[in-house]
This record gives sequence, structure tokens and C-alpha cells, in this order.
Amino acid sequence: MTEPEARTTSERLQAALTAGTHPDPRQVEVLVQRCAVEPDFYVRDMLTWALTRHDRSATVPLLLRELDSEIPQARSQALHTLSKIGDERAWQAITPTLLRDTDDEVARTAWRAAAGLVPEGGEPHLAETLATQFARGDREVRRSLSRAFAMLGAAAAPVVERATTAPDPEVRAHAIATEQIMQNPETGFEAALAEARRVVALRGAPLVEG
Repeated sequence: MTEPEARTTSERLQAALTAGTHPDPRQVEVLVQRCAVEPDFYVRDMLTWALTRHDRSATVPLLLRELDSEIPQARSQALHTLSKIGDERAWQAITPTLLRDTDDEVARTAWRAAAGLVPEGGEPHLAETLATQFARGDREVRRSLSRAFAMLGAAAAPVVERATTAPDPEVRAHAIATEQIMQNPETGFEAALAEARRVVALRGAPLVEG
């Protein structure tokens, strides 16, 4: 893994593959550092795979440290990798600050990771925090939040239902769309959101006297 910046994408991908195929604890720190700056999605995914192949006693402490990095990609990739490793220490490290991270990609990754790692009984509390993010960002961001709620399942349903009556119409629409996805995970987000906005508009329409 020496001088990765000088390598082509295919060479970096091969290096990450080799690091995972032949785990060596001496490479862990370099792999984690590379996650923060690697520009190619597929190489980053291979880096994550390589880290999951190493002993978690070596990887998890370094990944947890990355959650405080000033580099958004370092935070998001560390969250992604921790979710793949599945260590309980990762759940404890996913703070409300990360769930509300100002960087959309970090927040999206935190939502997915938290929904996948939350211990039984913790779903309602997590749902309360996630509900503060309704109507955030573009459609990809909103889709990610809805999918996170779908992962939480029935335990999150009361929180989502409450948001369907929020003062902000965009929050209401996002919550209604999320309800549809929770009830039928195969529902497309675009269609669910369009229908939800139609419902919100109809509910807000003035009554017409006959």
C-alpha cells in the first residue's frame, strides 16, 4: 500500500484486494487512512472489505477515532466500515451529532449504520432522533432516511405517524411517504413522495361549499 496516490485506480483496487486476501495487522492504519482520501467508490468499498478481513481488535479503535475527523469522507467511510464489522462499540459511537451531521453523506451513512446496529429496544429512541431529519436535503437524502425508518420497522411507526401531522408540509409529505415505504419496502420513493405531496395538498385545500 505504498504511495497510493501514484497508482492507477485498477492498481489501487488490486492493492486493497491483496490487503484483504492476505490480512496483515501492520496494514490496518494505512487502510483506514486511505479510506479518508480515496476518490474512487469501488476502491473505497474494497478498502472496507479489506478492513473487515482484519481482526476487529485492530480495526475498530482506529475506525472509531475517524468519527471525529474533520474530513467528511473519513467519517462516512468509517461509519460504513463499522456497520459492516458489526461491533457493538460502533453503535455506542453513533452520536446524535453524527446523525445530524452537516454533511449529507455522513448523515446518510450514520442513519443506515445506526438502523442496522441499534440493539433491541433502542429503536424508538433512535427514531425520535431520525425524525428531526425529515424533509432534509434532496430526494436521495430523503430516500435514505425513509429506508432507515423501514429498517427500524414497527417500533418506529408511532414516531413517523406523529410526523405526518407536523406543521411543515414538506415534513408531513416525507413522513407520509416513509409510512408507505415502511408498509411496503418495494415501493419506489419517487412515487411514494409524489403521492404523499398530493395527499398533503388535498388535506390543505379549502372546503368548497355546495
